[in-house]
Amino acid sequence: MSKSFDQAKAQFADWQVDAEAALAALSAISISVHCWQGDDVGGFERKSGTSGGGIQATGNHPGRARTPEELRADLDFAFSRIPGRHRLNLHAFYMDTDESPDRDQIEYRHFRPWVEWARDRGLGLDFNPTFFAHAKADDNLTLAHPDAGIRDFWIEHGARTRDIAAQIGAELGSQCVNNIWVPDGFKDIPVDRMAARERLWQSLDRMMAKPQVRAQMLDAVESKLFGIGVEACTVGSHEFYLGYAAKKDVALCLDMGHFHPTENVADKLSSVSLAVQDILLHVSRPMRWDSDHVILMNDDVMAMAQELVFSGLLPRTKIGLDYFDATISRTTAWVIGVRNMQKALLRALLLPQSRLKEIERKMDNTARLILAEEARDLPFAAVWAEFCARADAPTGLSLMKDLETYQAKVAGRG
Repeated sequence: MSKSFDQAKAQFADWQVDAEAALAALSAISISVHCWQGDDVGGFERKSGTSGGGIQATGNHPGRARTPEELRADLDFAFSRIPGRHRLNLHAFYMDTDESPDRDQIEYRHFRPWVEWARDRGLGLDFNPTFFAHAKADDNLTLAHPDAGIRDFWIEHGARTRDIAAQIGAELGSQCVNNIWVPDGFKDIPVDRMAARERLWQSLDRMMAKPQVRAQMLDAVESKLFGIGVEACTVGSHEFYLGYAAKKDVALCLDMGHFHPTENVADKLSSVSLAVQDILLHVSRPMRWDSDHVILMNDDVMAMAQELVFSGLLPRTKIGLDYFDATISRTTAWVIGVRNMQKALLRALLLPQSRLKEIERKMDNTARLILAEEARDLPFAAVWAEFCARADAPTGLSLMKDLETYQAKVAGRG
C-alpha cells in the first residue's frame, strides 16, 4: 500500500467515502471485451462474405489478427494489462473450425476452442448472432425481409446462437449474454414501416421460442438510430426494442453510439430500468455518427458510470464495450478503452453519494452544486494506481512501454 493511497484514503474518509469499499466494488465488476476490435470486424468464416449490414472499420494499422490463434494471443496480452477479471464478447462469425458451415448450420463445436481458452483463463464468454457481412444481408433486411426464405435462414441462425450461448454458459458456469442486433432498415423513406416491424417482431418470437435456462443464457435486443444504407428508417428502433424487451422479459441493450448525438444515453438508464429486468450496456464513443471510436474517460462515460452507481443498477447491468478503430494499435485500443471504463466507474464509486442525495432531497441546489464541483478535486488517481498495483497491472510510462513493445512484436503480420 503506497503512501499516496494512504493519504488519499484519509482524504476520502473526510468526505464520508470508503476508498477500500470502492476498490472492492470495482474488483467485482466484469467488463465484456469485444473480440471485433482485434481484426477490424472481419471474422474467421471460411465462406466468403459480402458487405451486407453497413459495418465499417477505418484504417489499416499493422498488426491485425488474421487467425483465431493470433486474436487470442492479442487478447491474452490485453487482459494481462487490465486489472480485474473480465469477459470476452464473441460474434458468431468468429468460429474456430476447419469446417465451412453457413450461418444456419453453426453448432457449439465450432466454438469449442474459444470456450476451452476462456476456461483456462477463468474468463466468461458472451455471444452474438451475426446478421451482417453475408449475401443474405445485402438488402439490409434479415429478420424483417419480405422473403420468407431469407427470414427463415436468419431465424435458424439466431436460434442456433441461443443454443450455443446456453451451452457456453453451462460449460463455464457463467451466464452468457446472447445479444441480438440486426441491421434491418431502409436507405430511403419507406411507405410501410408497420409491415417490416411486424415481420421483425414475429421473427424474433420464432427465433426465441425455445425456452433456455436464464442462469446459463440471457437474451438481449439492441436498437439503433440509423446506419450506412439504412439512413431513412431502422426497423429495430429504440421504441421497438424497449417495447419488445418489456413485453417478452429479455434484456434491453443500450449502445451509446446508437442514438442521436445530442441524446444523453445515461439519462435513459433509470427510465428503462423501471420497465425491464436486465440491461446490457454497450459503451462506445460516437463522433457525429455511430463511428465507434475508442472510449475516453469523458463526460459521457463518467455520466454513464455515475448513473449506474447512483441508481443502484450495477447488479442488473451487463457492461460491454463496442468500438473498432483500425487507425491505431488494436491491442492498445482494448487496454485503454477498458481501463477508461473502469476509471469512470471508480470515480463514481468514490463520490460522496449519500451526502449528494441527501442535499438534493432537501432541495438545497446551491449546496449540491458546491459539493459536486469540489468533489472533482479529490485524489481519484491515487486510488486507481493502488487498484492497478494490487492487480500487478502497469500504469503511466510502464504501461506505455508495454503497449509499444507488444505493437512492435505484432506489426510484421501485414
